[in-house]
Amino acid sequence: MALYLLRRLGFIFLTLLLASIIIFSITQFLPGDVAQMVLGQFATEVAIENLREELGLNLPLHIQYLNWAAGFITGDWGDSLVSRMPVQPMVMQRLGNSAMLAGVAIMIYVPLGIALGVIAALKRDRYPDQAITAVSMAFVGLPEFVTGLLLIAIFAIGLGWLPANSSIDPGSNFVQAFPYLILPAITVSLTGLGYIARMTRSGTIDVLDTDYIRAAELKGLPAAQVLLRHVLRNALLPTVTVVAMGIGWLLGGLIVTETVFGYPGLGRLLVYGIQRRDLPLIQAGSMIVVAVYSLSNLAADIIYGLLNPRIRLGR
Repeated sequence: MALYLLRRLGFIFLTLLLASIIIFSITQFLPGDVAQMVLGQFATEVAIENLREELGLNLPLHIQYLNWAAGFITGDWGDSLVSRMPVQPMVMQRLGNSAMLAGVAIMIYVPLGIALGVIAALKRDRYPDQAITAVSMAFVGLPEFVTGLLLIAIFAIGLGWLPANSSIDPGSNFVQAFPYLILPAITVSLTGLGYIARMTRSGTIDVLDTDYIRAAELKGLPAAQVLLRHVLRNALLPTVTVVAMGIGWLLGGLIVTETVFGYPGLGRLLVYGIQRRDLPLIQAGSMIVVAVYSLSNLAADIIYGLLNPRIRLGR
């Protein structure tokens, strides 16, 4: 297991290296001149050239990349070109906000999706299975901004139970932010719920049809023991992959949900940086998303080993 972890960490390092090259290269081809956008359309050529020299934009691209990569590794992520504030605290604060939203969403849709998937598998091709499949997939196909607006109309405007706007104060802890997280978390959960339920249903059905499950049932083992100790242990392997991939998406891809509810997450920060061509902000935020994806996949592989010893032993 130690050797496996070392190999996976090496692969993560390679992934981050390649991602940093790709991210840096893409940001160089964004339309518009960075210095011009920072200083405004009425800036003189002399002022623009001075700023380009100050930011190191006149250096060869490979030198710019090496300087940026070295600074990122050492924790110096530079200053925002727009706000002139250090990038690292801005990104980490938004990452914390997105992590709170992602945590609430995962606590909602993962156990609920697994439970619905198991029920659908046990009631295969019957009414509960058909109802769960139809409803869950309907929410998957429904755009997030539609779901969010419906929830706002019902629970915020109609019933007045929850706030319609999720613009939390900077530095808010989880307890303070929780009421503002419920509606956006439900919006996200309704999208991910269908994938979890369908994957769990498929995996559970496959395991239920295996010989060792039939043997366990013929031995007279209680149905709950067969389900919890034998079926779910193997049926949840594909679901773990979906959950791991969903973590990265939750932290970096919730642009629509964050915009609808005005939530200050990492996705909105990246859009803000792209709109203003704030290169240090774009690069740092994108690298954080890649790192989260990589670490969540590593966590999924470790959970694989815990659920299935054959994977842990490399068989």
